[in-house]
Amino acid sequence: MNQTSLLAGRVGLIVGIANERSYAFHIAKSIIEAGGRCAFTHLPGEKNERRTRRAVEELQVKDPWLMPMEAGSDADLDTVFARYAESFDRMDFLVHSIAFAERDYLAVGKFAQTPRQAFMQAIDISAFTLVGMANRARPLMARSGKGGSIMAMSYYGADKVVPGYNVMGVAKAALECSARYLAWELGADNIRVNVISGGYLRTLASSAVGGTDKMGEEVVKRAPLRRNVEGEDVGRTAVYLASDLASGVSGETIYVDCGVNIVGL
Repeated sequence: MNQTSLLAGRVGLIVGIANERSYAFHIAKSIIEAGGRCAFTHLPGEKNERRTRRAVEELQVKDPWLMPMEAGSDADLDTVFARYAESFDRMDFLVHSIAFAERDYLAVGKFAQTPRQAFMQAIDISAFTLVGMANRARPLMARSGKGGSIMAMSYYGADKVVPGYNVMGVAKAALECSARYLAWELGADNIRVNVISGGYLRTLASSAVGGTDKMGEEVVKRAPLRRNVEGEDVGRTAVYLASDLASGVSGETIYVDCGVNIVGL
């Protein structure tokens, strides 16, 4: 089976394409190249829709299924998944690639100053939304009788201290733990839940974290592969997780960072 047919006939939902640089974009690109079909959501607002639609056009998707969704709203989640169920007969994969934390507290030396509201909002948008989406995806994945694959995006800062990542690191740790509990519970329906911990990639999200200006240079020095991760590295891993090649893989956090996570000081 070649890569172009790994996901032939499969369809799923991509949540988190902000622009052409986001990991979600590269994941969608790789899934489409492997024969899969993608539906998309975007943040509410005309500006956000234009930005996401422009990225989807780069993927050469004709007449894309595209809906606004505020992930922090249960009503929005209900609407999107209900509309998806009306448009597609099943969901083979779900990609959760969203996170949020107030930029003011994503700076070196600012973690202890994080207020309660900002802390809880980061957990809600970055971690709880995976639980909410998985719960709504479960019946759609059970339709085919074959289950499905849910994947979320994390970062090394969930496991080790990355100065400036702060509350986002805490939220990503909650995301990874949530994925493990979901993997156990949804496994009864043959639904696999995994996390991809992608390396540093210059995106809208990463640019909000203080102290990352020289991170790309440091990665090249420290990584066993002596290079920065590329979007397609993560995209190919997503194809693997969405395909039958990963039929026995669930509850895992897979590092795709050119090996940076294995290196000490």
